[in-house]
Amino acid sequence: MFRRRRDDQRDPARRAAQYQVDREIAAEARDAGGEAGDAEPAAAQPRRRMDDRALWVDTVVDQAIRRGEFDDLPLQGKPIPGLRGTHDPDWWLKNLVEREQITGVLPAAQLRRDDAELDDTLDREPEERRVREAVEEFNARVVDARRQLLGGPPVVTPTRDVEREVRRWRERRRARGIF
Repeated sequence: MFRRRRDDQRDPARRAAQYQVDREIAAEARDAGGEAGDAEPAAAQPRRRMDDRALWVDTVVDQAIRRGEFDDLPLQGKPIPGLRGTHDPDWWLKNLVEREQITGVLPAAQLRRDDAELDDTLDREPEERRVREAVEEFNARVVDARRQLLGGPPVVTPTRDVEREVRRWRERRRARGIF
């Protein structure tokens, strides 16, 4: 895209731009101080240097535009995505989710939530067979999550004993008067 620094020294257009900037600096120094050897105030020196740099940068960018170095940039002529007008402290996280197409919740967090809600889920089941299937499905998801090497937080959710969960399900049903 951009040429290296040694190419800048060989580029006649850039040398001409630098020559023009140097001439303008010398002319301003003569106009401001009367003589080239006069010392100018210290406050004016940093301001002039920044103006000179800005002029040189503008010249170099204009030349690059004329050479067509910016022609094939992505989003050319389109608004920059993500710029809204307000500051969002979570902008990087939202961009990551969108760019990587992350959906749902991390398996470890989802399993913890499912573990906390498992008793309520089992209590809605009308048959013992379906309770066993639900516990076996939950255990299979825990084991699968432990085998994944995707990173993220570790899976610390324990598996459930199917027979113990069926006994607890029966006890809760008896306590509510459902046989």
